[in-house]
Amino acid sequence: MPRRIDHEGRSRLIAEAVCRLADERGLEGVTLRDVAARAGVSMGAVQRCFRTKEEMLLFTLGQIGDRIHERLRARRLESPAQSAMTVLGHAATEIALLQEEHRAEARVWLAFLAQAAVSAPLAKTLKANYAALEETFVRLLSEAVDTTGRATAARDPRREARTLLALTDGLTAHVLIGHLTPQEAQEVLHAHLTGLWDAPGDPAP
Repeated sequence: MPRRIDHEGRSRLIAEAVCRLADERGLEGVTLRDVAARAGVSMGAVQRCFRTKEEMLLFTLGQIGDRIHERLRARRLESPAQSAMTVLGHAATEIALLQEEHRAEARVWLAFLAQAAVSAPLAKTLKANYAALEETFVRLLSEAVDTTGRATAARDPRREARTLLALTDGLTAHVLIGHLTPQEAQEVLHAHLTGLWDAPGDPAP
C-alpha cells in the first residue's frame, strides 16, 4: 500500500527551515537547495510542496502570523477573566516580539517586511496580517475600561489601534539593532498604554 505523505506537516517543517535560514542569513540567503538540506528532505519534496520560492516564503510568512495569533489566543484562554485593558497590554507585547525567546522570530519578521517592499504577493499577505492585528487592537480598545470603570481615553479606537501597531513594529526594530534594550522598549510601550487611560478630556472638534 503506498505510503501517505503528510503534506501539511512537511510544509510546516520546510517553513521552520526557512525561518532558521532567514534568521542566519536574511531572505536573500534562502535557497530551495539549502532549505531542503536544513529540513532534511529532498529537493523534490520541497518542490512538491511549493512550486516556487515565493510560494514557499508566502506560506512561511503565514505560519509566523499564525504563531503570533495563537500566542494571543492562548494568553487570553489562560486568564479568561482578565480585563480588556490587560489583554491589550499582553497583545501589544506579543506583537512587538520583545521577549528573548521571540528574538529570532522578530529578525525573520523584519526580513519579510523588507522583502515585501519589492514583492507584491508578500506585501499582500503582510497587509492582511496587519489588518487582522489592527482589528484585534480596535476591539480591545473599544472594550477596555480601567479598574475604576472609566472608559479608555482613546477618542478614536481605529486611530489608536493604528498608532499602537506602528509603535510595536518600531520597537521591534529598535530592539533588534540595539538602540533600545528589551526593558527600555517595554517601558516605552507601558507608558503609551498607560496614557490611553489618562483623563480623556473633550473630543476634538
